[in-house]
Parts: sequence; C-alpha cells; structure tokens
Amino acid sequence: MTDPIAPGDRDALLAIARAAVRHHLGLGPAPEIPAAGPLAAERGAFVTLHLRGALRGCIGTFRPLGSLARTVAAMAVSASSEDPRFPPVGVAEVEGLAYHVAVLEPCRPMRDLSEIRIGRDGFLVRKGFHRGALLPVVAAERGWDAATFLKHACLKAGLPPDAWKDSGTTVEIFSALEFGDGDPGPGP
Repeated sequence: MTDPIAPGDRDALLAIARAAVRHHLGLGPAPEIPAAGPLAAERGAFVTLHLRGALRGCIGTFRPLGSLARTVAAMAVSASSEDPRFPPVGVAEVEGLAYHVAVLEPCRPMRDLSEIRIGRDGFLVRKGFHRGALLPVVAAERGWDAATFLKHACLKAGLPPDAWKDSGTTVEIFSALEFGDGDPGPGP
C-alpha cells in the first residue's frame, strides 16, 4: 500500500460503514466524514457484508467518490441495498451484519500470470460490456492458484474461463488492504 491505514483509521472506516447502513435504514445519524487525514484521501474501496457467516452483499468502486471515508460510506449503503444477488438488508438484520473493507490501490496491467501474489493481488477483467473483479482475499480463502483465480474473475465477468487469453480482454491487477469485523489483527 502506498499510504498505510493505521489500525485506528481502519476502525474508523468500519464505524463509518456501519453508521452509513444504519442511517440508510433510518436507525441513526449519518456518519461523520473526516475532512483531513488518511481517510480524506481519494481512494477506491469495496465493502462486503456478511450475516451469520454468509455473504450478504459486496459492492465497490475503483474510482473514488471523493474521500476514502465517503467512498466507504457509499459502498456500504450500496452493498446493503443494491447488490443484485440479494434483496436489500432489512432492519432486523442490521445488528447481525459483519463488515469487511478493502482499500484499493490503482489498477495496473497484468503482464504475466507469474507476477500475481495470492493474498495481495486481485483481478479486474473487462471485455466489451463485461466486467468482473475479485478481491485478493477470495483466492487466499479458497486456496486458488493464480490461474484458477483468473479463471473465476473471467466467469464473474460473464466471460468464458479462458477469456483472459483473448487479446480483446483487459486484465488488470490491483492490491488491496483488507480488514474487517472479527479479523485477528491489523494485517499487512
């Protein structure tokens, strides 16, 4: 990461995500968005929600929506209400949600599969109107190697598993600092 996020700032981002969802559901005030410091920097982010260990929503953007804090707040609300795979989060679920944030580094073109580091790098695959991204944690959790990870990123984009080999497909790599509720520590 070019600009590390301190453990206290990680906690603040998780609190902002939580407050944004609660506010969206009419359960509390809007989160306070810092105007200075690391959380005011423009960064892309993903927010993932789990309910009792099951995925409940995940939305992100590689293009910041202003500050990192503002982007995290917006992605948390989107993950709770706009992930097309799930119905919107209801008031009865909000207390059981676990939050996970991924702070993104800018994308860079993939030159060769050997440059991928599982647990550090994620993929963004694009071809025409098809687009799919997988966060670094996905491959690490599932024990995938780089080729399997890339295959699943293509499938998520709605493309054939080997679409990454097509010259018309753009494959980019990004790094992310990932943290969330229940994590054992701040991590790298």
